[in-house]
Amino acid sequence: MDRRQRRHEDHQNHEAWAIPYADLLTLLLAFFVVMYAISSVNEGKYRQLSDALNLAFNGSQGSPMPLHMDDRGPVATRAAAGDAAVQSGLAMPLAGMAKPSQGTSQDDVPDAKEAGRAKQLQDVAESVEQAMSGLIQDGLVVVRRKEDVVEVELRTDILFPSGQSRLTPAARGVITRLGEALRPFPNELRVEGHTDDRPINTTEFPSNWELSSARAASVVHLLTEKGVDPKRLTVIGHGEFDPVRPNDSEDGRNRNRRVMIIIRGAPEAAAAAPAAPKLPG
Repeated sequence: MDRRQRRHEDHQNHEAWAIPYADLLTLLLAFFVVMYAISSVNEGKYRQLSDALNLAFNGSQGSPMPLHMDDRGPVATRAAAGDAAVQSGLAMPLAGMAKPSQGTSQDDVPDAKEAGRAKQLQDVAESVEQAMSGLIQDGLVVVRRKEDVVEVELRTDILFPSGQSRLTPAARGVITRLGEALRPFPNELRVEGHTDDRPINTTEFPSNWELSSARAASVVHLLTEKGVDPKRLTVIGHGEFDPVRPNDSEDGRNRNRRVMIIIRGAPEAAAAAPAAPKLPG
């Protein structure tokens, strides 16, 4: 009885190892199947990916290059993406340089303002020249256009008697025309009186300083009467100390006796004002 029981136990112990061994083989087979499934390349899917990339970067269908896999993904895909990145990096600055902006930059603003001031000053000069055309032709008035000012030179022969600062009736007509030409514009006006070197010593004018300043002031007073804003006006008397000709001749002294009206450029370019009505010369 004991011998039969021992044989039965030996038979059971002999067959017990087969079960875990079979389970191990099954697990190994499943592991290799999974590994194969992971490592296998689905050619159909990668062909679709290749077609999509070629369409995006080259604009054409098809798969002109084979795809190879490594641990970072499709090699051809990385190459195409790198080429696209390089092309994009080059195209972006070139596109920015291709066409200048249509707007006005800050650097252009000063140039635009300067152009506006020059145009406005030109309009002032044309208005004065139209109003003074007859006297300009006779050589009694000179209009000079400079870079940032317009100079109007009035000979004192048509303005004042010798040694006096009171305007003659004819002179009042001349200054009236000038005031009508200058009134519409906002420009600052500097009125400067000049004399020759002949000394003067009267109760009213102890020297040529007083005479030149009084003559400039007489012009300013009449300009304000004709509507020119007094805030725009400045009076300066130079006496005999700023001659344009030597005082050794009558013609030179005559040229030095003058009133200058310096028209400065407007701080902000203003719209061109209508020209002053042309008065009979």
